[in-house]
Amino acid sequence: MRQNTRVMAGAVLAVTALSGCMQDMGTGTVSRFLSAQPDARADISGETKTAAPKAEAVQDVSPVIAELAARQSVLTPGSPYAEVAAGVLAADARVAEAELQVAQLRAEAASKNWWPTISPRVSLTSLGDLVADLVINQVLFDNGRKKAERDLAKADVELAAVALSESSNDRVYDGLVLFLQAEEGRAAADLYGQALKDMSHFEWVMNERVKGGVSDFSDLNVLKQKLADLRARDAAAREKTTRAVAELNAMSAVSLAGQRGLRGMGSTPSDQSLDVLRAKVERDRQLAQAKIARAAHLPGLSAGGSLRNGGEGLSLSASTEQMLGIGTGASLQAIEATKITADRKVTEAEDISRRAIEADQRTIAALKRQAAEAEGLTSQAKTNLDLFQRQYDAGTRQVMDVVSVYETFLRALEKQLDLKFQAARAELDAAKRLGVLADGAKI
Repeated sequence: MRQNTRVMAGAVLAVTALSGCMQDMGTGTVSRFLSAQPDARADISGETKTAAPKAEAVQDVSPVIAELAARQSVLTPGSPYAEVAAGVLAADARVAEAELQVAQLRAEAASKNWWPTISPRVSLTSLGDLVADLVINQVLFDNGRKKAERDLAKADVELAAVALSESSNDRVYDGLVLFLQAEEGRAAADLYGQALKDMSHFEWVMNERVKGGVSDFSDLNVLKQKLADLRARDAAAREKTTRAVAELNAMSAVSLAGQRGLRGMGSTPSDQSLDVLRAKVERDRQLAQAKIARAAHLPGLSAGGSLRNGGEGLSLSASTEQMLGIGTGASLQAIEATKITADRKVTEAEDISRRAIEADQRTIAALKRQAAEAEGLTSQAKTNLDLFQRQYDAGTRQVMDVVSVYETFLRALEKQLDLKFQAARAELDAAKRLGVLADGAKI
């Protein structure tokens, strides 16, 4: 039995050494002495060498993961924005992170696919005897299939990393949108609170004039209706704040009710959008799948050995997974066309991303310009209001004249407030598209 074991071990070593020595025999050879090139583009037009990956982790050789890790958050540390981001990320379920870990384990398993496989085989002969075999098989020539399987596993890791970055940025974005809604509700409530005080004063004046018989009762009814409308808008603003704060605290690990202000976002960098990175990873994944499909149509060469009931054997075999038929040529051409299609998808994603980024920048600039113009119009409306107030005090203007001008001033304040928060949300949209709302190294 010891002799059989030594012979079997020798067969294993011989087959493995044979696979290593075949690295110079041509393309499609399985070799543990070849090293993967991380920057090499997948090529399905010819048979490529199947290379065993290096010992370092995928993060050390993947430019996609390196780029994701190098992304810096545009949120200023210690600012309200940064506090909100930290709170919502701390409470994240991290589902995308778990999927990334699964993909990394699969890539680690795939990195060993060049090793020979050993499996038992049990069969029952026609004479009723139980025959047990220990079978070893080593792929020597596979048209690049093993390397494509490793490339596919690596692309799965990169795709999971992109998904993790997208998930983290989406969560921070959702939290900051809720924070902006709460801030907008507070600002609107303050605005309507002051308007209610001013309009209540006009109502009191009109009520006194009606009592004295100077003004008509219909004017007082109009003022009461305007006051009711202001109270409804004030209540809606406060409810908006309450709902946004409650939802924000529900998705955060700490209470964020005390955070105030729109400070905390720096300039947006000119990085590639996450959509482009996803398109590139999906292209690499499709190319790896195409190489696997192509290899399945072509014959491969493998060496095998077996140990059965005291006997040993070593053999070479050639095989293919697919039967050759009339449509094989067209099938291979379709596989070859996958490379062109995948590259065009990346080009399309880059074009869409460039347009979207440019649109984001133009939108932000336009909203900031409109907010500045609205501030000027508000100042002008306040000047007109002060003039009408002085004329009313001098007895040359009626109360309703002042009320009309005051409503114009209030609409200008509302427009200015709306544009201010539209610009803040547009900045969030641009940062989310680029994936810079969270530090890549931390997630």
